Amino acid sequence: MVPAALVPLEWMPLTPHGKVDLQALPDPEPAPAEDDYVAPASPMEATLAEIWSEVLGVPRVGVRSNFFDLGGHSLLATQVVSRARDRLGVDVPLRAMFEHPTVTGLAAHLQRSPS
Repeated sequence: MVPAALVPLEWMPLTPHGKVDLQALPDPEPAPAEDDYVAPASPMEATLAEIWSEVLGVPRVGVRSNFFDLGGHSLLATQVVSRARDRLGVDVPLRAMFEHPTVTGLAAHLQRSPS
């Protein structure tokens, strides 16, 4: 298991029995600033960003956002591959999701690859 967020603490809140008090732990910081968002520049990038947004359950995906940093994993990657095949009409190897984990990288790979 990989945690969704890491929060550095100066001290760990403890219960009277000396165990970590999970209820007293602070909430993680909000997602990265929207300033990091870069809009899609092509129809293929726009479609891929839309698919990632749907699959990951996030409001929008920038072209430089990493699929796995946004919470993606192999099972969700298979959904992206299937939806991209349906909407774009291109064969997207699952391996390509791992080798090109950004919208820009995957779009460029798909445009270079024969369908």
